[in-house]
Amino acid sequence: MKNTSVLLEFRPMHYLSIALLSFLLITGCKKSDPVIDSEPVVVQPGTEQYGTPFGKVPATSDIVMYEVNLRAFSSQGNLKGVQARLDSIKALGVNVLWLMPIYPIGEEKGVNSPYAVRNYMQVNPEFGTMEDLRTLVSEAHNRDMAVILDWVANHTSWDNLWIQNKAWYTKDAGGNIVSPNGWNDVADLNYSSSALRKEMIKAMKYWVLSANVDGYRCDYADGVPYDFWKQAIDTIRSIPNRKLIMFAEGTRTDHFSAGFNLTFGWNFYGKLKDVFTKNDPTSGLVAANIADYAKVPANAHILRFTSNHDDNAVDNSPVFLFNSKAGSMAAFVLTAYMGGVPMLYNGQEVGCPQKLSFFARTPIDWSTNPEMTAAYKKIINFRKSSEAIKTGSITSYNNSNDVMAFKRISGTEEVLVFVNVRNQPVNYNLDASINNTSWNDVINGKTVNLGTSKTLQPYEYIILKNN
Repeated sequence: MKNTSVLLEFRPMHYLSIALLSFLLITGCKKSDPVIDSEPVVVQPGTEQYGTPFGKVPATSDIVMYEVNLRAFSSQGNLKGVQARLDSIKALGVNVLWLMPIYPIGEEKGVNSPYAVRNYMQVNPEFGTMEDLRTLVSEAHNRDMAVILDWVANHTSWDNLWIQNKAWYTKDAGGNIVSPNGWNDVADLNYSSSALRKEMIKAMKYWVLSANVDGYRCDYADGVPYDFWKQAIDTIRSIPNRKLIMFAEGTRTDHFSAGFNLTFGWNFYGKLKDVFTKNDPTSGLVAANIADYAKVPANAHILRFTSNHDDNAVDNSPVFLFNSKAGSMAAFVLTAYMGGVPMLYNGQEVGCPQKLSFFARTPIDWSTNPEMTAAYKKIINFRKSSEAIKTGSITSYNNSNDVMAFKRISGTEEVLVFVNVRNQPVNYNLDASINNTSWNDVINGKTVNLGTSKTLQPYEYIILKNN
C-alpha cells in the first residue's frame, strides 16, 4: 500500500500482496469471531416505516447496478444532483442505484474520505438533507430503480461519538485504539462487543425504515466477522414487507451463508485487465469465471465491472485501462454477458477520461461520447431481455488466444458472443458446432450467416441470437 494520505481509504484488496491477503483472511481481517448475540435485534420504539416499501426490487440475476460518487456525479456534488439525472440512469437499463457513503465525515486525522463515518444516522450536509435523500429514493422507486446505501461497518472516524466506548474498538497491547490496514484516518471496530453490534444493527435498520432504502453495499466486508453479518442481515430482512439487496465488498465465501446476495468480482476483473493489457490468452477468463462460481449458491451472484470508485481513482478510467473507447466497450460486454451481474461506475457510459476522486469534487462532463452511451444501452437492454445471458448455461470455445467466444442457452433461446480482445484484426476459426449456422445480430438487427471463420475488427464484439 502506498503511504500517502490520499490513498488511506482505498480498499485493501487492490494493494495487499496475495500472501499478505491470505494471512489476513486466515488470522486478522475477521478480528474476533465469537458467536454472540445471534438473535435479531429488536427495532427501537418510535422508528416507523417512512413511505411504502418498494415492491419491484429486482431478483439478483436481473440486477444492473450503477455506482454514484456524489462528489463527481454533478456540479452540485449532492443528492439533488443525482435526482436531476435519474431519467438518464434509468435509460441505460439500470435498476439498482448504489450511493457511496452519505454520512457526515470525520475531521480528526481526516483526509475527507466518505468512508470515515462520524455519525451513522445523519446525512452529511455537504450532500443534502434527509428530505433530499427521501425524495431521491422515492423518485428512483417511481422509475423502478432500487436504492442501496454504502455501509462502513469495519471502522469509524476518530471523532465518531462511539469512540467514547473504548470497548467498541480494537486496541493494541498498550490499550490504544488502532487503525485497520494502515488507514490512519479511521479507528478499527471490535465485534467482541455486544453493545457495538446492537448499535450498528440499529443504525442499519434506521435507513431502511426512515429513508425507505432497499439494502446496502457493505464496505470491506471481509474485515467484519461472519456472525455479525448473519445477525445484521437476519435482523433487517425481518422488517415486514421488505425485499432487500445485500452486497458484500469482499471475497469470503461465507458471505453468502450470512445472507449476502452479491460479492465483488475482483478475480474476473484482474484477469480481464491482464487479457487486454498483457496479451494474456482469453482462456484465463474462462478459468476465472469457473473459479468464481465454484462456491456461489443458487440465487446469489458475483458483481462484475470494468470500473469502480477505487480502481478509477487509483488506476484509471476504463477507456485507458482497456486501451481505448472501443476496448472499454469490448471489456464491458464480457463483464455483462459471461456471468454474474454487471455494474457501471458513473461516467463510464460517456467514456469519461479523467480519474474521479471521491475526496474532492471532480464533476463529470456528461456531453462527451454520446455514441458510447448508446452502445451501453444496447448491451444492457439486451441483457435484461435475455434469460440465456442472465441465467443460461455457458459453453466457451477456447480455440483462440485473441477472441473470447461463447454460447449461452436457456430453454429454446441461444445467444452466441464473439469479442476480439486485441487492437488489431483477428481471423477467428469457428468451432465446428456453429459452422454454417444462421443468426440474428442483436446490435444491428441483421441476419448473419456464419461460415467456418470470421474476421473481427479491433475490439469488435458480435452478439447473435438464434432465429
